[in-house]
Amino acid sequence: MPELPEVETIARGLAKRVTGDRIESVWLGQKKEPLKSPATEIAATLDHARIAAIRRMGKHIVFDLERNGSKRNKAQWIVHLGMTGHLQVCESEAEVAKHTHAILKLKSGRELRFVDPRRFGRLSVARAADFDATGIEPLEADLERFLPLFRGRKTPIKSALLNQNLLRGVGNIYADESLFRSHLRPRRRASTITRDQFGKLLTALQEVLKEAIALGGSSISDYVNSDGEEGFFQLQHRVYGRESKPCLVCKTPIKRIVIAGRSSHYCPKCQK
Repeated sequence: MPELPEVETIARGLAKRVTGDRIESVWLGQKKEPLKSPATEIAATLDHARIAAIRRMGKHIVFDLERNGSKRNKAQWIVHLGMTGHLQVCESEAEVAKHTHAILKLKSGRELRFVDPRRFGRLSVARAADFDATGIEPLEADLERFLPLFRGRKTPIKSALLNQNLLRGVGNIYADESLFRSHLRPRRRASTITRDQFGKLLTALQEVLKEAIALGGSSISDYVNSDGEEGFFQLQHRVYGRESKPCLVCKTPIKRIVIAGRSSHYCPKCQK
C-alpha cells in the first residue's frame, strides 16, 4: 500500500498538472464501485467544480474544490489509493485501462482517471470541505507532541507507529527503516522506550520520510507516480525486504518477523 512518501509524491505531481483545471463531466464505474460516498453524491460534487488545490493528508489525496464559480462554495474529493490504486492524467483519446473506475473530463481536454485493479481504494467527498484524517502529521510533529502518543502503551513500537489514529501515513516500509536508524527493535514495548530514544526515533522517522519523498517513494509492487514513473527509495532500504542479507552496518543477517500480521525487518545486533 502506498505510504506517506508515495502519496505525497503523487499529490505534488497532480498539483502541478491539474490545479486550476475545471471538471466538465464525471463518469463512475457502475459495478462493485470502490466508493465510500454514494456515486451520485460524488458525481454531483465533482461536476463543473474547479480544482483549487491538491494535497496529501495522511495516506489520502485531497482535492480542494470550488463550486458554482465561487471561492466560498467549497468541497473536497478524497482519494485513498488502497493497495493498487493510482491516478492518471491522460489525453482524452488515450486507451482506457482495464479496472478504470472513475474518469473526470477536464476543461483542458485531458482526463483524470482512477484505476484500481484490486479495488481496495476508496473515493469519497466532503461537501462542507471538512475532511480531516486521524492522527498527527509526522513531518510536522515535535517531541512534545510525539511523546504522548506512546506513553504507557504496552504494544510493540512497530505496531504503535503503524496506528493511523496516532500517526498519519506511516506504513510498514518507513516504520522498519526508522526503527533501524534509531536502533530500536520492532517488538520493543513502547512503554520501555526513553525520552532520548523517542527523540532519536522522531528524527529518524522524519529523515526517512523526507529522503523517500525526495526520491519519489519506494516502488515495491505496483506503485508509480502521477507520470507513471517508479520511485527510487527502495534502492536505499537498509532493512526492509532484506531478510537474510547482511546488515549494511555490522554484516549480521537481517531478520524478518511477523507482528500483528505485518512483516517486520531488523538487525538483531544493531537494534535493541
